[in-house]
Amino acid sequence: MIVKNLFGGILLLAGFVCVSCTSDSGGPKAADDPELHSRGSVEVTARLEEIPDGAIFKRELYNYATVLKYQILQVHRGRLDAQSIYVAHYNPFKPRSEAADQFVTGIGGNLKEFRAGQVHRMAMEDSMDDHYMGGVVNKYFGQQTGAIYWAVWTDPASE
Repeated sequence: MIVKNLFGGILLLAGFVCVSCTSDSGGPKAADDPELHSRGSVEVTARLEEIPDGAIFKRELYNYATVLKYQILQVHRGRLDAQSIYVAHYNPFKPRSEAADQFVTGIGGNLKEFRAGQVHRMAMEDSMDDHYMGGVVNKYFGQQTGAIYWAVWTDPASE
């Protein structure tokens, strides 16, 4: 009887662990995340097209933003006229929940790391220049057209 109850308890615990591991983010699902709906002036779901060589590097004593190219899948809030946009992410080598610091506040999210092909749900401001003055790695310099958006909140999403 004790073995049967112990085995049942282990199965129940394993089931809870499996359910809790189904989310890549560890936080709320992107569509349910209230931070996405309340931050920034634009909210989109977009696919990260690529990460250029050298665009993301780890330097603990160097804070920077890197510009990444996205393909727009859906605009949820605000207005965008382009199919592709460029978005600056602060301290991109850190999980979004740890990216803010004493220099840049009010940013975050549940994305753990950037990988090409991922789909992200983002709350953004429509001009990086109006929100950030610091080091920028822009491998698209001279190629991009339009504003570089400033990522305020970034969560993983599905299409």
